[in-house]
Amino acid sequence: MAAYETPVSERMWVLTATGATPAPLLQDLLTHLADGEGWDTALGAPMNEKMVTAATQPLSSAGWKHTVDGRWIRWTSSDGNAGIQFDAFAAQHPSQNQATWTLWAGTQPDQGRPTWSITASPQTPSSLLASLSESLAHETGTHQVQQGRAPRTSLASGPPAPAVTVSRSR
Repeated sequence: MAAYETPVSERMWVLTATGATPAPLLQDLLTHLADGEGWDTALGAPMNEKMVTAATQPLSSAGWKHTVDGRWIRWTSSDGNAGIQFDAFAAQHPSQNQATWTLWAGTQPDQGRPTWSITASPQTPSSLLASLSESLAHETGTHQVQQGRAPRTSLASGPPAPAVTVSRSR
């Protein structure tokens, strides 16, 4: 997914999801974009602490573990099966549209290949990232087994979603 101010302008931000990204998370993303809240961005404005805090507030509220490791700031679920990673170095180079944010489930990105991941560039609106953070924080966790039923899937281990490609010009 990408946002452009006009059909012939530079790309404002880009977000990429792997094919195994769970359908409920993609649905939340598309709903947020359809509401018109995910397209606004401060093009050219440097990433700052306020933006990072806004994007990750749902994780803090849900009690996710927060760590800093060199250039990376990570928030991980209590079971360690999902997380969000912010690359402070990439955020300082917004014109390059590098993957600054990584949302993942399964293996951490630096420890192998995650089950699924979403990457986002530095100009991705914090309201969009907060929406994804909230979905991730409230829908991951351990499998819940009810007597006589199969385990309930979560965003961390849910079925793969169909491939989705969306772009919008403003």
